[in-house]
Amino acid sequence: MKQIFNLRLILIVLSIFFFVACEEKLDEEPENQTLVNEIDYSSQELAFGTLVGAYRSFQNVGWEQIPLLSVRGDDVNAGGQGDQQGFADTDNYIYDNNYWMYNVFFENWAEDIVQVTAQINALEKFRDGGVNSNLIDQYIAECKVLRGFMTLQLSRLFGDVYKIDTLDFTQIEVVTKDELMEWISDQMDEATPFLLDVAPNQRQDLPGGITKYTALTVKAIANLEIEDYQSVADATGEIINSGKFQLFSDYYELFKIPGKLANENIWEIQYSDFGQASGENVAHLYAFYGPQNWTAAVEEATSGWGFYEPSLKFIKFMLDRNETVRLETSVLFTNDGIDEIMMDPAYQNLPSFVSNTTRDGDIINNYPRANFASGKHYLPSNQLTPGRTSYGTNKNYTVLRYAEVLLMYAEALTRGASGAAGTAEQAVNTVRARAGMPSLANVSSQDVMDEKFAELGMEWGVRFYDMVRLGNFDELSYDGRTFSSEKVFLPYPLEQLDLSFILSEYANNNN
Repeated sequence: MKQIFNLRLILIVLSIFFFVACEEKLDEEPENQTLVNEIDYSSQELAFGTLVGAYRSFQNVGWEQIPLLSVRGDDVNAGGQGDQQGFADTDNYIYDNNYWMYNVFFENWAEDIVQVTAQINALEKFRDGGVNSNLIDQYIAECKVLRGFMTLQLSRLFGDVYKIDTLDFTQIEVVTKDELMEWISDQMDEATPFLLDVAPNQRQDLPGGITKYTALTVKAIANLEIEDYQSVADATGEIINSGKFQLFSDYYELFKIPGKLANENIWEIQYSDFGQASGENVAHLYAFYGPQNWTAAVEEATSGWGFYEPSLKFIKFMLDRNETVRLETSVLFTNDGIDEIMMDPAYQNLPSFVSNTTRDGDIINNYPRANFASGKHYLPSNQLTPGRTSYGTNKNYTVLRYAEVLLMYAEALTRGASGAAGTAEQAVNTVRARAGMPSLANVSSQDVMDEKFAELGMEWGVRFYDMVRLGNFDELSYDGRTFSSEKVFLPYPLEQLDLSFILSEYANNNN
């Protein structure tokens, strides 16, 4: 049923639009503010600025939002019991719809989706103003990918949510998650013909920006959610057959400065301190993920907050597989953490890289909130720009990787889809070879899921959503937790129910 939408979202469309000069990139701050009624809709430069404004909506994702997507997986625990208790409770499948993180996520992502939709409408005005129509088609297609990905993540977290493709708020309604995934897939089909046929790092106008292959990856993930494995195989197979992507040779450095705009990265949120010791710095707040206490190789480098901890289950899983570089990359160890592992008699002989000193010389000291920290969100202090001290600053945030594409393709084939981009074994073994793991023959679906666990741990909740999709609740019931079907989605935030007639009525009708 269509009803009045959240008034706060309506106000976004009436507010000032932000435009940036054409020479600015995704990791730069806007310099100019132009009121809507003063915009020169014949300006190609301002049309480009409108596109970058849409990217900026996503780039400004808060520090608390991606961890909320991820924390319920059996690869990740919430550090800091008793501090940010709502986050720790969420990790244990205890949900409070008055918890501030739920509201911030729902509100901010819905607002960003509205903002991107407003940018699409503004781009149509540039077309009417005489800006090259093909260019406008491309920019609108990029906005559709942004909007589709954000809608996908909002729905993964809360289930049935708004489908926002119009600024006529009387026409916006809540639809089911499955319907949203189908809509996102259709949106990617609409966008793909107008997007650049290059790897993102080969774009000349906007290095690292969305291309055809970003849309195909989002389409694959949406179809994975509804178990349309043939569509997954078709989308990922097209990416593989393009020949435009390769795995970055050094898994450890992929998540650090050398991995910025790597040819493996199909999408990453770009940040930069512009190589300067002070002044402008476009950064994500990585402190949330970092160890609360360290002795950094660069003495001035500050530590993190300790709220995001690789699980002991994940660590033992990796040790059992004889993982080396992927375990070293994914986990930062404290001495207390190493002692915790060795309390199990089966893990008395640990490999030498299981140490509280990283290969870059940062010492991870014991701290109260956790025994381990996420290595994928770690930037060695010796890779900080001299003069910069904040934990992880200047590090990009990886969103989608070619490794995930290969593994989605392999999974689709093992679940009955046909593929034209090689075998499941070839896809899986490409990923394993980079990790120094031996090849597998006769790859099964379980082999693929294990490989995804090892390769994509700590990233965007991939593990949790895989287990939910497959109904594998036993894996999520670990270390005293009990997961069940009614725990799949977070409850709608209380504040959003108070603000939105449509959401509250939908919730009441579907309880």
